[in-house]
Amino acid sequence: MRPSLRKGESASQPTHVRLLSGFRALRVRNYRLYWTGQFVSMTGSWVQMTAQALLVLRLTNSPLAIGLVASFQFLPVLLLSLFGGVIADRVPRYRMILLTQTLAMILATIFGTLVGMGVIQIWHVYLLALLQGIVNALDTPVRAAFAVELVGREDRPNAVALNSIVFNGSRIIGPAMAGLLIGPLGIAAMLYLNAASFLAVLVGLLRMDKGQIVQVPHQSTRVLSQLREGLAYTWRTPEILLVMILVGAIGTFGYNFSVTLPLIGGFILHTNPASYGALGAFLGLGSLTAAITNAYIGKFTSRRIIIAAVAFSVLLGAVAATNNFIVSIALLFALGFAGISFTTAANTVIQLRVPDDLRGRVSSLYFMLFAGSTPIGGLLIGGVASLFGVPNALLICAVLCLLGVGVAMLYQRSIPRESAPLGHQV
Repeated sequence: MRPSLRKGESASQPTHVRLLSGFRALRVRNYRLYWTGQFVSMTGSWVQMTAQALLVLRLTNSPLAIGLVASFQFLPVLLLSLFGGVIADRVPRYRMILLTQTLAMILATIFGTLVGMGVIQIWHVYLLALLQGIVNALDTPVRAAFAVELVGREDRPNAVALNSIVFNGSRIIGPAMAGLLIGPLGIAAMLYLNAASFLAVLVGLLRMDKGQIVQVPHQSTRVLSQLREGLAYTWRTPEILLVMILVGAIGTFGYNFSVTLPLIGGFILHTNPASYGALGAFLGLGSLTAAITNAYIGKFTSRRIIIAAVAFSVLLGAVAATNNFIVSIALLFALGFAGISFTTAANTVIQLRVPDDLRGRVSSLYFMLFAGSTPIGGLLIGGVASLFGVPNALLICAVLCLLGVGVAMLYQRSIPRESAPLGHQV
């Protein structure tokens, strides 16, 4: 697909100028510091997630235990992220991120110490996952609102796409690093590496020009009133509600890679640490390819979001149907591409459509549906996999994703023509 040109750009511009336009938000120093720190930190997080999955399999060899870890980690997101969105619209986001990132670093250090001392038990993993989930529930809506406000409104779509590059580029490097280093260094070293990676975020924040950071105006309205305001806006805005329906279905039943990848590697492909890391790396490579592509795409429409959601659901079913390693990594590449094409388009619509004073609350609802639904999906996958096998569990989830897309399409048809989502030209 040929990327559309921004206002003032010309097809006669040198190729390198048009290529660099996909990274234009990095011209802003504050955003560049934040983006770089996030890339290092997210790489460390993927290292820990890979090591954690292998640790749980060694401790239990149970699909249900993998699902339970994900449930404990994302249950606070389900319960608290809406309030995290209210916090994002009430408190200084800069200070809140400093606090939450410091807490996350402390938890990773404790995790590594327990493993390094040889006293780790599965209930420790569950508890640490729960505490990390609480931090994430408060941290993620704040970071989502903070990141796009570091740049001008015209560069916000590009900032969203570059945030996807951070997430998915780290998904390639993190699992690959873990796969290569776990053998010689051990799981504890991977957890310490994640703890150290948070320093990149903290140093980047401290080096920012604080005078250029948007200050959140004081909100005198009560918390519950603000929460209702964000929910009411979502309900009465068809374009946003359509996105939320799709995100709810894909997030609950499809985007549970912290559960599905360990099950695919441990029970379908029977991988070693290096080949298990390759599964995450190829999923991330497809995601990164999509993220870079989306940095140059000029238009995100509801039709494109739906097509990406359908492709994701079908590819998830295809992954369930093969036990060949080469075919699996090819399908995971395609699955990653479809998944990020969906989430980038959905998130961009929200960041452009929602007013500044509501963005934290609506972003928190997006995050709750996307990640907070993991306890439901994680328990479903783990439970069904224990009873009927991993392939059947993944196939059921693919069908449920498609049913969710069908509901979204029915809703779209019910929207009056003058209110129908038309998409955004970036």
